[in-house]
Amino acid sequence: MERSIMPSLSVMKILLKELMTNEQVPRTPEPKLVMDDVDQVEAYTQAGRESGVMAPVYLFHATQICQVIDSGDHVLDLACGPANQLCMIARLNPDCRFTGIDLSPTMLDQARALATEMGLSNVDFTAGSITDLSGFGDKSVDCIMSTMALHHLPDFDSLRCTMKESARILKDGGGLYLADFGRLKRGDSIEYFASQYKDRQHPLFTLDYLNSLHAAFTLQEYERACAEAFDLRAKVFSTWMVPYMLATRTPPRRALPPRLAQALGAIQADLPDYHKRDFSDLKTFFSLGGVKTPALG
Repeated sequence: MERSIMPSLSVMKILLKELMTNEQVPRTPEPKLVMDDVDQVEAYTQAGRESGVMAPVYLFHATQICQVIDSGDHVLDLACGPANQLCMIARLNPDCRFTGIDLSPTMLDQARALATEMGLSNVDFTAGSITDLSGFGDKSVDCIMSTMALHHLPDFDSLRCTMKESARILKDGGGLYLADFGRLKRGDSIEYFASQYKDRQHPLFTLDYLNSLHAAFTLQEYERACAEAFDLRAKVFSTWMVPYMLATRTPPRRALPPRLAQALGAIQADLPDYHKRDFSDLKTFFSLGGVKTPALG
């Protein structure tokens, strides 16, 4: 049986500094709206594989996304990137249909290659901006997901527009799960998280991680955009104490089926110990922030 354990000491030190400071690092938008450099895309892709440094993050969000998806759904992934998260979810939910949308042709090439490599027949991809979902009709999508992508938007108006477009195309009673970073207050906190595993990740990914944390929106900005678009249908949750990570979501639409709990548990069991620790930290901080993680295995 799984049990919650206290977060690592190094993480606690960073979060305590965040709580005690009145500073606020200003937002610095991503250098480029579209990630299309081949080497940068490859570094990002490898970091998000089930053996990469983002594996515990994607595993955690997979446990949540699988609760807002229901059998037979059409699921849209906003800014799907190389589709590491999307293909994981599609493999776990073969009875659902998935569409990934992204602006970067290079990312979409990686996404299609991964779906082919995994033998997935329930996934397709389309090029487009997540601020303009006019290719999808009103109330035409059962579920919308996104993982660590919305900080790429250039400004708050783009975030607001993305939320409103998502609300427009989501069916009544549909599922929503949009996960992203929240903006930290201190520059040294951002440096810590970006460089935590610099010896295990490509330097280009470390730089991209650093830029992502500087480009993150605040918890208050997400709450404002969510309230304007979804009223009471969705709510923004954050990690406890410090909003390092955020999840804009609807309530679960189903309990995690046993077969999914077992499959996700198998992925967790294959993580190295340091990533199991990261997964436990995420579970603990999100649980204290109101987002429970079901038992896996």
